[in-house]
Amino acid sequence: MSSAPKSSPIQLTVLSLLHFKPLHPYGMQRLLKEWGKDQVVNVGQRTGLYRAIDRLLGAGLIAVRETGRDQQYPERTVYEVTDAGRATARTWLLEMLREPKLEFPEFPVALSNLMLLAPDEIEQALTARLAAVRAGQAAQERALADTAALGVPRVAMLETEYTRAVAAAEGDWLESVLADLRSGRLAWSGEELIAAARAGEEQPPQ
Repeated sequence: MSSAPKSSPIQLTVLSLLHFKPLHPYGMQRLLKEWGKDQVVNVGQRTGLYRAIDRLLGAGLIAVRETGRDQQYPERTVYEVTDAGRATARTWLLEMLREPKLEFPEFPVALSNLMLLAPDEIEQALTARLAAVRAGQAAQERALADTAALGVPRVAMLETEYTRAVAAAEGDWLESVLADLRSGRLAWSGEELIAAARAGEEQPPQ
């Protein structure tokens, strides 16, 4: 048995699912999609799920419950959570809830380099993003309604509520930036950027 692996969204999700009942990987993936968890955990490729299972198994956080066969699946290994897995899941979950983690998504990186583009290019790109964000927001609304119709309690859908709220906030912010860009309130020049860069170079190191 190896030491407990570093926490990850997919590993925490596997441990969480196994708290309720033993499952085989296909059952995990199906349940994740039915409950809308695939919106926050990347399970599009089953290989990622199998890698997570292997790490948890190697660390003794889950165990093989049984291996069965049927006509549709030649072999299905059913896993269950161990006592160590239950304790680790609680630790990971509390850490993720308490401590904001510094992450590096692509969109803020793109925003930090907008000056490489012309204003009309920025407007076109952000307009396209706004449309995608609003479409995603509508899809999350439908997902919440569909999942609730299955009888899933609200506590199991809070992540979709959160992503919907984030999408709504991003959409509102994009609309405000586009309005400023079109009105001229958001404007810059190459000379201003060069002057700002030179001023930064002249500052003494901290």
